[in-house]
Amino acid sequence: MTIHSSHPFEPDDAERDPIRRFRGRVGGSVSLWTAGAGAGRAGLTVTSFLVAAGEPPRVVVLVHPDADLLDRMEETSAAVVALLSWRHRDLAEVFAGQFPAPGGPFRRDAWEQTDWGPRLVSTTSWLGVRVDPGSRRDVGWSVLLEAVVEHVEVGEDLEPLLHRRGRYVRL
Repeated sequence: MTIHSSHPFEPDDAERDPIRRFRGRVGGSVSLWTAGAGAGRAGLTVTSFLVAAGEPPRVVVLVHPDADLLDRMEETSAAVVALLSWRHRDLAEVFAGQFPAPGGPFRRDAWEQTDWGPRLVSTTSWLGVRVDPGSRRDVGWSVLLEAVVEHVEVGEDLEPLLHRRGRYVRL
């Protein structure tokens, strides 16, 4: 009998479904959702979301009804969903409205504009999503939106930013 460090019948990373690889990284990961362009950009840290594999893959998110992000997502029908790393914890607090952001939260790091909205350049795993216009519904104190995944990038997440019981934790 041979002992393997990985599953002997599992395909290499390059051959695996990227949406399933992305979903496997979600858990209690802190994500940053951004939408809009220029002065109309908005963003929010979110842990209340679900990645669903399928054809096409989808994400479901719960957003506060007063969040600027909700308005931008409904106006543009698009968003970027980026998984944050441990080094982004202060930025996460800025987008959660817990830390001050002189000049606005988008001044805190490098950003690139994509077809889905602004993307934090220093993230390695992210999605570009298109909002299903008929999906909006109130769920509890939040608004549920469903979006189709149009773009997937899965990178090395060596130090994911995790949120457990009101605190950020490291692996």
